[in-house]
Amino acid sequence: MTIDITLDRIKELRERTGAGVMDCKRALEKCGGDLDQAQAILAEQGVASAAKKASRETAQGLIESYIHAGRIGAVVEVNCETDFVARTEEFKDLAHNIAMQIVAANPQVVSEDQLPEGHAGLPTEAVLLLQPYIKDPSKSVRQLINETIGKTGENIQVRRFARFELGQG
Repeated sequence: MTIDITLDRIKELRERTGAGVMDCKRALEKCGGDLDQAQAILAEQGVASAAKKASRETAQGLIESYIHAGRIGAVVEVNCETDFVARTEEFKDLAHNIAMQIVAANPQVVSEDQLPEGHAGLPTEAVLLLQPYIKDPSKSVRQLINETIGKTGENIQVRRFARFELGQG
């Protein structure tokens, strides 16, 4: 029994994931047309794609800021491989969402290797990339970045950030 993969199903999966048309079609064919399974397949492919691209240089990007109620703010540098990708809405949205994450969740460092030796506390609270994403706690900030890597086809790195809170030293 073959499942007819319609353009509507491909379009719906593409809207959910931002993946390419042919990637969506292949994922739907692999799982017999099940949208949720196809989305999981594409997410796995995004992680694999991110791992392959991890060694590529990220010399472009942008600096994004977010200020909440005039009392807490963050500035973050997010890098990618080309200025073309840095100008896309997906990349700009990612940088903005990461700045919001920093304001809301108050991470101490970008990645695990930056934690000081003997750090007390949970890495999922102190490390930005390990934190549950504030808009969708079912995924981490790293998974959010990996999804964007899958959509843009480029390596993306959070280089550094600073968080400011009124009255705090």
